Amino acid sequence: MTNHKKVWFITGAGRGMGVEFVKVALAAGYKVVATGRYTEKIAKVFGDNENLLVVKLDVTSPADAEAAVKAAVDKFGRIDVLVNNAANFFGGYFEELTPDQIDVQLKTALIGPMNVTRKVLPVMRKQRSGHIISISSGAGLSGFEFNSAYAASKFGLEGWMESLQPEVSPFGIHTTIVNPGMFRTELLTKESATYAVPLIEDYSGRRESNQDAYNGQNGKQAGDPVKLAEALIKIANEEQPPRRFIAGADAVGIAEQKIADLKAQINAYRDISTSMAHEDA
Repeated sequence: MTNHKKVWFITGAGRGMGVEFVKVALAAGYKVVATGRYTEKIAKVFGDNENLLVVKLDVTSPADAEAAVKAAVDKFGRIDVLVNNAANFFGGYFEELTPDQIDVQLKTALIGPMNVTRKVLPVMRKQRSGHIISISSGAGLSGFEFNSAYAASKFGLEGWMESLQPEVSPFGIHTTIVNPGMFRTELLTKESATYAVPLIEDYSGRRESNQDAYNGQNGKQAGDPVKLAEALIKIANEEQPPRRFIAGADAVGIAEQKIADLKAQINAYRDISTSMAHEDA
C-alpha cells in the first residue's frame, strides 16, 4: 500500500493538537477520519474534502467507538494509523481533587484510548498491519506536584501501551508512545483544563503559585504542534517505528532527569536490592 492511501483515525480532532494532526495528514495525501464530540466544529474547521470523514466520538463511550470505527471502515475500507489524542487536564493537589474529577480524568486519558483501540484492533489484525500512536506527556515519564490525577492517567496509558506492544506485534501492528513537553495547544484553556476547588489551607500558597504558572503558560508554550504533526507523519512511514518518541527539548530534559534519578535510586540501595533471594535460589 502506498503511503498516500493510508487511512489515519484521529481522536480529539476538534481542537488543539488534533487539528494540526488532521491538517498535516490531509496535506500529506492521506485519508483521515477526524473524530470528536462536536462534529459541527470539526466540519467547520476543515470544510469539505473527499479524503476526510468527520465522525462523532466521545472516547469514554464504547458504543461511540464501535460506531466510529465502523463508519471509518465503511467509508475507507481500512484503518492504518490510530492516533489516540483526545485529552483533558485536571490540575490540583490530590486531596483537593474530588473522586469524580479523578474518575473523569482517567476515563478520558486512559480508558478512552483503550475503548477506541479495542474497536480498532480487529480491523488491524485482519489487515495484519497497523500503527497505534498514543499521545502521553512528560507527566507520563515523571510525576509532578499539582499533577497527581493527570500523571496517574498518563502513567497508566504508558503501562498499557508498553504491554500492548508485544501482544499485537506478531500481527504486524506497531505501537508508539509520544511524550510531548509543553506545546502551544488548548490543553490549558478553560475548555480543557479544570482545577480543584481550594479546600485545605495547608496547600495555600503553593496551590495559587502552581495554578498561576499554568495559566501564565497558556498560549506561550514553546512547542509547535505543526512540527509534532510532521514528526508523526515521518515516524508512521518508518519500517520500524519507535516504540517511544520524546517530543520537545523540555520533554528530553524530563526523560534524562528520570533516567538519572532511577540510576541514583538503584545504586543507593543496590546491595540491599540484590540480597533479596532465598539462600537456596
